[in-house]
Amino acid sequence: MNVPNNEVIVTADDVATPSKTKQIIKRNGLVLKKSLGQNFLIDQNILSKIVMAAELGPNKAALEIGPGIGALTQQLAKLAGRVLAVEIDQRLLPILDETLEPYPHATVVHGDILKTDLPELFRQHFEGMDGVSVVANLPYYITTPIIMKLLEEKLPLENIVVMIQKEVADRMAARPGTKDYGSLSIAVQFHCEPELVTIVPRTVFVPQPNVDSAVIRLRVRQTPPVEVADVDFFFAVVGASFVQRRKTLYNNLAARFFTKENKPELEALLLGINIEPSRRGETLSMEEFARLSSALRAHGCK
Repeated sequence: MNVPNNEVIVTADDVATPSKTKQIIKRNGLVLKKSLGQNFLIDQNILSKIVMAAELGPNKAALEIGPGIGALTQQLAKLAGRVLAVEIDQRLLPILDETLEPYPHATVVHGDILKTDLPELFRQHFEGMDGVSVVANLPYYITTPIIMKLLEEKLPLENIVVMIQKEVADRMAARPGTKDYGSLSIAVQFHCEPELVTIVPRTVFVPQPNVDSAVIRLRVRQTPPVEVADVDFFFAVVGASFVQRRKTLYNNLAARFFTKENKPELEALLLGINIEPSRRGETLSMEEFARLSSALRAHGCK
């Protein structure tokens, strides 16, 4: 069922209410696994904001990671032409068969997203679609590995709209000079344009997690915002710059790329590209990191 005008409409089939969620859990004797981050969303308003942020339509597809009992999957299926959900917990498959029965264009596969051949999955399920977005309520404990896998595999994605721990969302969207800015900020912003969609209180989950969440939209860039000759080396420089946040850029880089004998060369190199050696990594923009990695690479650093 595709809903016109990109609006999510609540139907009798929806499971995202406290009573229906608890009923499904009880009826199936489901013991939720904290190890899998199983916290089910029971707020239709939040679900609507997540789905709207993905900008879906009849000719677009959605990939969901960890559908749980299908609350978000149902809303995606109302707008997207095709929905594929990857669920690691085999116990949830029969429940999803039931909750997604009205949506034949929604498919669930059993698997671990971190071990899944995503390019092959895209070839099998999203052929002919105009665009694909990832939309998910991600388990907190593997948020970053999942996001980086999605980005590094260079999938043909439009958006990644995920509900994650608020602290992690703040780090992804952080700007230079703030306490949240770090290597994760740069890694995400190299590939995407991040935008915080909404804050999600812990009270809208069953069971309640220990922290608040946030929905973030990552618009996948066609090209990075800076030109980098060696992407791996660029991120090695970024990582080295944040190894010890309170240390200066000079000290962090010297420990990673220079010997005791040639350490004095680093100060001249930094001054030569207009970066004060006394600065800390958290103050550098992505453009400055690109300039820095280029200079270090030209200097013969590996």
